[in-house]
Amino acid sequence: MNTNHKPAASREEFEARLRQIGADRYHDKHPFHHRLHGGDCTPDEVRAWVINRYYYQHSIPMKDAAFMSRVEEPALRRAWRSRIEDHDGTAENEGGIARWLRLAQAVGLDPAYVQSRVGIMPATKFAVDAYVRFVRDKTLLEAVAASLTELFAPAIHANRIEGLLQHYDFADDSSLSYFRKRLSEAPKDVAFGLKWVLDHADTAEKQDMAAAALEFKTDVLWAQLDALWNGYVEGRIPPGCWQPGEGMLLAKAS
Repeated sequence: MNTNHKPAASREEFEARLRQIGADRYHDKHPFHHRLHGGDCTPDEVRAWVINRYYYQHSIPMKDAAFMSRVEEPALRRAWRSRIEDHDGTAENEGGIARWLRLAQAVGLDPAYVQSRVGIMPATKFAVDAYVRFVRDKTLLEAVAASLTELFAPAIHANRIEGLLQHYDFADDSSLSYFRKRLSEAPKDVAFGLKWVLDHADTAEKQDMAAAALEFKTDVLWAQLDALWNGYVEGRIPPGCWQPGEGMLLAKAS
């Protein structure tokens, strides 16, 4: 008999455990976000954030496509497909990537420069690429659990909208449309993902795997902000990364 075996937590206890990970580790607690939402970022710090965060936005549909390529259950593929459409858009509807590029233009950046992904910080690439590989290579349970940072996203989006509108001239309904749209998209995604994880994490071992996956995703988000802080707040921009003044719209650069 395995005396080390432990029973699975109840559904309610496990959900509380997942939510506590967000309370302890979500990147809304990072000082860069406090600086951004409080109006203390310089224009170039905001631009660096927009440029580097674009690499994450650009990679999310590829992450979801990698996930779907491994899913044999049609119902799960159908449910997950909307995530790609939310970011890439459809023939009828603008997606999140296009909305992010409108934010880039609003802060004075040339959208073509942002789309080129020139000047992305190494830590951004490493963190985001690690997330794509994680979803591609780990179990489906771990891949879905990693997406559950969306549990905590609506609050940060709401705070961001309020803070940016209060403190920055570029902020308006058009430039902040990405965040406003995520207020309705994220709850839909997380309702499905949370139920799926709670249904499938039916042993203590699987619950530990799912919790570790969610912690990994919080690390992915936190690492990106650490790099921004080190590079653009403290002034240690790595070689080859975006330098203030590069990739600007002509009207803003003058």
